[in-house]
Amino acid sequence: MIPSSSGRPGRDAPGWRERAACEGEDLDTFFPVGSALWQAQRATSICAGCPVTEECLSYALSTGQDHGIWGGLTSEERRDLRRQWKRGA
Repeated sequence: MIPSSSGRPGRDAPGWRERAACEGEDLDTFFPVGSALWQAQRATSICAGCPVTEECLSYALSTGQDHGIWGGLTSEERRDLRRQWKRGA
């Protein structure tokens, strides 16, 4: 399922970023380099307790974010989600 957003594609839903659990965190954590598994694990653990995960994921999908951890999903997981959505699964 692709989450819906109250914002338009390419635009933020009002204020969701300010409520994100990652607010104030080092952005490098959410953009692991190479196979830095520990970074991805840390990022997804922060996302797990986030109140705006759906808005974040929706933003990433609607704006084509190909890199980093968004809405608790890695770039590979988001690609898989897009494929499933396109197939109607």
